[in-house]
Amino acid sequence: MLDAVRDCVLAVGVRRTTLTDVARRAGVSRMTLYRRWPDVRSLVGDLMTREWIAVATGAMPTRRPDVTARGLLTEGLVDAVRDFVAHPLFRKILDVDPELLLPYVLDRRGASQEALLELLAGVLREGHADGSVRRAPVERQARSVLLIVQSFTLSLRTMTDEDDPELSAEAFLGELRGILERTLTP
Repeated sequence: MLDAVRDCVLAVGVRRTTLTDVARRAGVSRMTLYRRWPDVRSLVGDLMTREWIAVATGAMPTRRPDVTARGLLTEGLVDAVRDFVAHPLFRKILDVDPELLLPYVLDRRGASQEALLELLAGVLREGHADGSVRRAPVERQARSVLLIVQSFTLSLRTMTDEDDPELSAEAFLGELRGILERTLTP
């Protein structure tokens, strides 16, 4: 069903997607959907959680003995931002229904953010243990890193100018790498 709502949102955006459309695409009755999700927004919320966690975990590099936790985290976060801004669902929501993201920026943390904070906290603890990450209260440090990464993810395209190599997305991702390195280095 999440695949069906993904297809619908990619085709017409969140506002124009209906539970009837999703049910038809998924080959189930509307009542089957209503038993689990009261409306399209809650269904899309579960879809975003699935997609965003998959992007974040997929961007984390494989642990290697020659790379510190800070190196893995920095590399993974820069790759995650790159993957998020290229993700078709994320792009569609930003282009057509950006107000859908506002509650998660202005009012409250969502399930995706909670999962990302947990992932960040785990790697930060590893960095504290191997000495590669500056010691700080882990929860505050994870939230601070997420604030940095979210700002790049949500606003990168508004700051880039692909005709100018100095202002390209890759140049800004290099800046993000430097910010994270300096923030996390003991």
